[in-house]
Amino acid sequence: MIQFERFTLANGLRVIVHQDLSTPMAVVNIMYDVGARDEDPSKTGFAHLFEHLMFGGSVNIPEYDEPLQMAGGENNAYTTNDLTNYYISLPADNLETAFWLESDRMLSLAFSEKSLETQRKVVCEEFKEHYLTKPYGDVWHKMRELAYKVHPYRWMTIGKELSHIENAQLGDVKDFFFKHYRPVNAVLVVAGNVTTEKVKTLAEKWFGDIPSGEKYVRNLPQEPEQTAARKLTVEADVPLDAFYKTWHAGSRMEQRYYTTDLLTDILSGGGSSRLYQSLVKEQKLFSNIECYHFGSTENGLVAIEGKLVKGIKPEDGEKAVEAELTKLKTELVPENELQKVKNKTESMIAFEDMSVMNRANSLAYYETLGDAAWMNAELPKYANVSVEAIREEARKIFREENSNTIYYHAK
Repeated sequence: MIQFERFTLANGLRVIVHQDLSTPMAVVNIMYDVGARDEDPSKTGFAHLFEHLMFGGSVNIPEYDEPLQMAGGENNAYTTNDLTNYYISLPADNLETAFWLESDRMLSLAFSEKSLETQRKVVCEEFKEHYLTKPYGDVWHKMRELAYKVHPYRWMTIGKELSHIENAQLGDVKDFFFKHYRPVNAVLVVAGNVTTEKVKTLAEKWFGDIPSGEKYVRNLPQEPEQTAARKLTVEADVPLDAFYKTWHAGSRMEQRYYTTDLLTDILSGGGSSRLYQSLVKEQKLFSNIECYHFGSTENGLVAIEGKLVKGIKPEDGEKAVEAELTKLKTELVPENELQKVKNKTESMIAFEDMSVMNRANSLAYYETLGDAAWMNAELPKYANVSVEAIREEARKIFREENSNTIYYHAK
């Protein structure tokens, strides 16, 4: 059990304290309930752009990294389609430095044309390098557009197209910030060698006066059920033919999620998994193949992707994949095979919980989903998955009319 205490400031900022006296360090993690799904379809890439802008100086602190390094700290951030996270790790004695830095960023960034121009260049370069010039780099742009027609998961966090970032105006950027990066839309987790009393004092002192902002209420267009298979063939300058296929699955908030998580592990959790054994080792159709799910808060995707052995047609690779999926839909998985992936999941969770940084991140994540205490209820949810549930879920997900396929041909 991960122990924690929580309180809420008058401006709506939720604060969670997790004490661990075995470390001299402290972690300060701020999660904002905003991701790429919250963007205007004609102005995408903003949530990710902010991840960069947040390091370009805030209203009273021109340089973010320098004072943090002087305090012996390090920091990073990530953005997904669902949320944005900023985190700092530093010696617990210097905890207040993190509060000073993070509260100033939440109060307001130092919005300037210069900072926007600098970060815009960085993001545009990233877009070109990872998604335009890299082999297979555009595949998930294409796949999301194929799989989603109305839901904002139809674009990547980097943005739908380069021009959206190139044309981002300072006014739009400011509006996005003051709509989403507010105390009422954030969770602050402080973990490590800290006391609740001290965190309360620092939180009131540094965050208490920040205007709360308006609670952002999501009202996103929901994806209708897919009723016909969608296919796309791409030809590009890549070394090998590749095969990508996705299916719509449930949301992170359902019990189905845990079944799906174990199901993808049965198919692709390492060298003894079904897809690897059958399609890579025995039939030698793929040089590598993996199956995973996106873990999205709302209805996500399950994906199978692999590079084909030279001379093997994507159609033949796909047939072999389908044969494996048919087995899951018709036969019950042996109990010991399911137990093996459950054990693996359990040890992975235990391993992740060893680091204070991961614990802080998980507490912030579950609180953003609805309740930090859910973090302690994960293992029983995996334990409760039966072999019948695995077969049932495979039947629900792996239907041809629910699928999206891309054949990626080497020129």
